[in-house]
Parts: sequence; structure tokens; C-alpha cells
Amino acid sequence: MPFERMAIEDWFDEYQFKAEFDIGESGVKWITPGDLGLDLSNIALRYGHHRGSPELREMIASSYEGLNSEHVAVTTGSSEAIFAIIAGLVGPDDEMIIEHPNYPSHYTVAASLGKKSKYFHLQFDKEFSPDLDLLESMITPKTKLVCLTHPNNPTGSVIKAEELRNVIRIVEANDAYLLMDETYRDLSYADPPPPAASMSARAISVTTMSKAYCVPGIRIGWAAVADPSIINLIRAIREQITICNSAIGESIALVILGRKEELLASTRRHIMDNLEMLSSWMEGREELEWVSPLAGVVAFPRLKYKASADGLCQRLIEAYRTFTVPGSVFGMAQHFRIGYGGSIQELEGGLKNLAAALEEMN
Repeated sequence: MPFERMAIEDWFDEYQFKAEFDIGESGVKWITPGDLGLDLSNIALRYGHHRGSPELREMIASSYEGLNSEHVAVTTGSSEAIFAIIAGLVGPDDEMIIEHPNYPSHYTVAASLGKKSKYFHLQFDKEFSPDLDLLESMITPKTKLVCLTHPNNPTGSVIKAEELRNVIRIVEANDAYLLMDETYRDLSYADPPPPAASMSARAISVTTMSKAYCVPGIRIGWAAVADPSIINLIRAIREQITICNSAIGESIALVILGRKEELLASTRRHIMDNLEMLSSWMEGREELEWVSPLAGVVAFPRLKYKASADGLCQRLIEAYRTFTVPGSVFGMAQHFRIGYGGSIQELEGGLKNLAAALEEMN
């Protein structure tokens, strides 16, 4: 089974570190151990628990009504959880339904492992809201797994609570599972739906500390699910890949989650200031249209004149040292992704350069 490079990661690898202005990143400005007042000198650099430390799993489980630490598997970011669930749950005769657009590992893992999959498309003209009648029509007796990401990356759309209940109804009625990537749930601008894992034993909630918690470098994520067989499946697969998490990463995660509300409040204030700047800038751009994001730190504008945004993104990096992400890496070439989680100064400079590049194209 061939594993090919992810187009989005290829783009990041090639261009992100060359940029002076990064307005393509999908996370929030990063923090350091010093920002948290951490002394890491006494952490024993030993192997850890295969499902994650009991203390960390207990802290994570407290966010999921009805679940406990036995219902949590801590993983190397959310990517490992996604890989393990797709690899272990979907058999050779099964099918998957994957929301599109989405973080591309959902599709690339399925393709690389030879899993049969169909795309459930979100439409710009419907403000990237999920069409549940369409989803229900796509389900067959072979459907094993439905993969959704909400709040969505790259669009910033959010599934409503009633919509999520209906998705779970559809999944349960067909003896399938829901993999709900909730990476940006803690960066919702209004009250989000409950975590999917709190609503059904057929729903698996996956998230990471890389985005809302500003620490992608610790590589900590998790899956939460009431069905213990899924936790055992994840453990069995990661024992053959990463075995356990970084002792330093888990120690930092414990500190951050212990200060969760304080840190998230500061982050939310920061991103709302940045979103206000981005929204004001978008109002003056006749070449672009967008669906204003409802959560997270990414937006997915598109060019009105129905051309690929690849040339724009290439021009930005080469002439302006400004990093954005072309929509072609998500299979939507007319779009491009803007990230607004960095410093407000970086966003201001990046948008100024983006305006100049757009005017060049006109």
C-alpha cells in the first residue's frame, strides 16, 4: 500500500519556514515552557502508559459527560488517533464517508490504506453547513465510519447541536461509527454542541492540543469514546508505532489543562481581535468572497473570478514572503486558506501583502 506525501504538508515543508508573514497556519501563536512558568528539569524521561498517563486521562475525561479515564486514549496528536481509527475499524469490505473539505489526513490515510471512501461535500452556497439529507442518502449497509470535522478546517463552519443529534441518529440506525474531529471546539465563538462522544457510544471524539492550546510541539491529542473496544484498538495500533507519548509532552499537557479556562479565555480574546481585523479587511476586497468563520482560526475565501488561487499563493511567498495555503491542497482550487491565530502585527502585515498581490493580479 503506497503512502504518498500529503499535499498540504508538502506545501508547509517547502514554504512556511521561508515566510516573514505567516497567515496560513491553522493554530494560535505558540507558547513556551517559560510562558507557563515550567521547570522541566525533574521530569523522568521514561516510557509512559500506552493509553496515556492516568492523571492526564482523568483530566481529559472530565470534559465528557458520562465518560471516565477508561474511555480515553492519549495519542501523538490527533493525527495518530485518526490513523488508528481508520486503520483498525474499517475493514476491506467496509466503506467510509468523509466530509469534504476537511483536514486532508482523513482522506489520505483512507486512500493509502486502500479503504473505500465517498466524499460528503460542504457547499459554499450553503455556508458550508452539512446537508444531512445528502449524508443519509449516501449511507449503505457497508458504511462503517463517517468522518466529520466541526468546527471545520478549513472553512470555520460549525455543526449545530440538532444537526449533530441527527448525524448520530443516522449513524446509530446503520450500525456505523462517527469519527468527529473536534480540534477547534474550544475556540467556538458561541456555545458549541456537546462533544459527540458524550452523546453516543457510536461516536468517537478526537482532538489535539496543537491548536486551541498553542502547543503543537508537545504532540499530544486524544480520542474519547464510550465503546472500550475502540480504545483497545487504538492502543493495539499505537503499540506498534509510537508505543507511548513523550513524558515531557504529557507533563506540559497536565499543566495546561489544569489552567484550561484561564488560557482559553486569553486565546479567545486574541482571536476575536484578529477576526475583527480580517473581517474589516474582507469587506473591502471586491475580488474575494467568503463565509465568515464561526469558530477556530481559519477562513477559506475564494476568488470571484473562478481562477485557481495557486498562482496567488505562490506569488505571495516568492515576492512578499507571505505564507498562505492554496485551496488545491483541499481539492478546492478557487479557494485559499487564511489563518488568523498569530500575532495581530503579523496578520496586519500579511493582509497588506495579500492586498498588494491581489491588485497585481487585477
